[in-house]
Amino acid sequence: MIDFYDHRHTLNKLKDTLKTVSEAMGLEDKKIELEKLLKKQSQDGFWGNIEEAGKINKIITSHQKKINKVESLDNKVNELFELLELIEEMQDENEARQVQKELNELKKEVDNLRIEALLKGKYDGCNAILTIHAGAGGTEAQDWAQMLYRMYTRYCERKGYQVKVLDFLDGDEAGIKSVTFEAAGENAYGFLKAEKGVHRLVRISPFDANKRRHTSFASLEVMPVIEDNEEIKINPDEIKIDTYRSSGAGGQHVNTTDSAVRITHIPSGIVVQCQNERSQIKNRETAMKMLLSKLAEKREREFQEQNQSLKGELKKIEWGSQIRSYVFCPYTLVKDHRTNFENTNVDAVMDGEIKDFILEYLKKA
Repeated sequence: MIDFYDHRHTLNKLKDTLKTVSEAMGLEDKKIELEKLLKKQSQDGFWGNIEEAGKINKIITSHQKKINKVESLDNKVNELFELLELIEEMQDENEARQVQKELNELKKEVDNLRIEALLKGKYDGCNAILTIHAGAGGTEAQDWAQMLYRMYTRYCERKGYQVKVLDFLDGDEAGIKSVTFEAAGENAYGFLKAEKGVHRLVRISPFDANKRRHTSFASLEVMPVIEDNEEIKINPDEIKIDTYRSSGAGGQHVNTTDSAVRITHIPSGIVVQCQNERSQIKNRETAMKMLLSKLAEKREREFQEQNQSLKGELKKIEWGSQIRSYVFCPYTLVKDHRTNFENTNVDAVMDGEIKDFILEYLKKA
């Protein structure tokens, strides 16, 4: 027997949640701003300043996406209300079961949107730069770092984020020692910041002839991509720029010229490097962007040290400091130690199914 009263109650709750989300996102203000920006976009000479026009278009697209998403879900709720009334009159059990299925999907969509509304951090809407470092343990840890790299690239594919490698250092025999890559997409930093910290692997090592169980560690650092921050100025006299030959793949030109760039910010001790591009000039531009992001992140962290809402503190890459454990043997389990959220399907997690881990963290952050 279908409980129509319960369905109506659920739809009313979803309606209220969407209203709360709309207020949290400031959609009414965004609609007013969007109207002004669209008028500005249609004026003569709008494209005279390409850089400024690009920024405005980015804001327009972001506002339109948020407004359309909330309005679309609100329309779905209204449609289900009407359909439910019709089915109740007809007492059609088959159609009622279909409504139940659609209602479950709608609840998931609204819940995901509610999580997005929580992303109010200063840089949550920015793209993200991720750096994975293998911990101590040689080949085993380096292989684990590569497994994590694949997991995050698969997650980015599922989210529709574009991935661009900025720096890559191969392992001695297998895997990688470190990799830095950019994830570009809506709220990339807001979501991926949940993943920063130390990740622990327990498995039977494929590199151990005696098939013993090994524990390996790798760390993930996440920072926002800051396109422009007028508050932070980088003094050319306070940076040291080194060039060197790229060690990664990319063709003969990359490996035989000093195209890779390493920049050291002397006052803070921050070091960034990029070797992805063939051009030394482009690598330098990217490295400077990374440095700006790290300095902005450092500044924000100093202001918000108590809750460490931006970057947090990367712990030493060893036992007892992990945020999440991935156990392949003697049982299969992925457990987040901050939220206690678990998933026994290790293969799915390693294939990028980490959305629920991120959502659980954001709910409790």
